[in-house]
Amino acid sequence: MMKEHIFPAIKLTAICLVFFSGIYTAVIYGVAQVVPNKGKGFIIASEQKNTNSSLQKDYYYYNIGQSFTQDKYFWSRPSAVGYGTMGSGGSNLAPSNSTFLDSILPSRIDTFLKHNPGISKADIPVEMITASGSGMDPDISVQSALIQIPRIAKVRNIPEESLRKLVNDNTEKPLLDILGPEKINVLKLNVALDNLK
Repeated sequence: MMKEHIFPAIKLTAICLVFFSGIYTAVIYGVAQVVPNKGKGFIIASEQKNTNSSLQKDYYYYNIGQSFTQDKYFWSRPSAVGYGTMGSGGSNLAPSNSTFLDSILPSRIDTFLKHNPGISKADIPVEMITASGSGMDPDISVQSALIQIPRIAKVRNIPEESLRKLVNDNTEKPLLDILGPEKINVLKLNVALDNLK
């Protein structure tokens, strides 16, 4: 009776071991070799050498969300993990959670309104006050970028029309023009903003 159960279990364990540690890993590695940058992440160079800038490094991974809090930059989505790649994750607080509703959400709304005067609470795009599931979302919607233009135009003394063109030039279209929404990578947009002549 025991042989009827233990030998099939051992066989299944061996098959899974070979498949998931060998075949599956090799397939994923092979796929990674044909995608851009061979699965090592996308790197973007920064020409910004100004020590007053948030962009002080020579390069960044633009597929990982990063914090921008200065008024002269477009802001990213909030992160429940401080944009830390070692602890990816959300806050696990439901929209009905009292901690979220009473402290986190009002604080984010107040901060956004303080730095973007003239905007009503109802006009704030939801992703500018809620964290993504991973805490490292590098993208925002077009509306989230456009709503920040008056603040950045004032701080940098740049015409709003120039910033709207910059946003438009850095907008990524949906895959095949039908899958997913339009989006903007915040790091790429801010690098382009710093390099704007």
